[in-house]
Amino acid sequence: MRILVFAGSLRKESLNKKLATLIADKLDALGVDVDAADFREFDMPLFDGDLEVSDGIPAGTQELARRIAVADAIVIVSPEYNYGVPGPLKNAIDWLSRIRPYPTIGKICFLASAAPSLVGGARGLIAIRPALSFMGLWLSGDSFSLAQANQAFEDDGSLVDADLNKLLDGMLDRFVKVTGSAQTN
Repeated sequence: MRILVFAGSLRKESLNKKLATLIADKLDALGVDVDAADFREFDMPLFDGDLEVSDGIPAGTQELARRIAVADAIVIVSPEYNYGVPGPLKNAIDWLSRIRPYPTIGKICFLASAAPSLVGGARGLIAIRPALSFMGLWLSGDSFSLAQANQAFEDDGSLVDADLNKLLDGMLDRFVKVTGSAQTN
C-alpha cells in the first residue's frame, strides 16, 4: 500500500509540515510505503484558463497528479488561512480539476491540520472537503486537528500529549485498514 503525504504549506518551519512528517513516520511504522512530499515540489502558477489554453497543465500539477495516481491514498495536512483553505493548496486543487479523468477519483483521503489556535485549523479542513469530494476523493470520517500546535511537539517531532498521540494513532490505524480494504474490493 502506498500513501502520499504532504502539507499544503510552503513555509519551511510550518507546523503542518511537522505534523505531516509525524504522520508519515507513523504510517511507515504501520508498514505503509510512504511517499512524503514537500508541497514546493509541485510549483505551479495561479490558475488561469488562458494559461491553460496556451501552455497546458503546468509541470508541477502534472507531477502532483502522477504521484496521486500511483498512490492508494492521500494524507493532506493543511493550514487554515482566515477560516479557509490556503491559496497555494486551493490553486493546486483548481489545476488538478482540469485533468480528466481526475487523478483523485477513488482515492481515500485523510485530512489533518495544525495551528497555534484553540481549534487547530479545523475550520480549514471543513472548507476544503467540498472541493476534494467533488473530485472523487473518499474522505475519511476522521480528521485530526492539532490545537496549540506551537506547543504540541517535542524536540524529536513527537507529540507532547500522550492522549493526542494515542488518538492520532487510532485514526491512522483505521485509515490504513480502510485503505487496505478498498484495495481488495
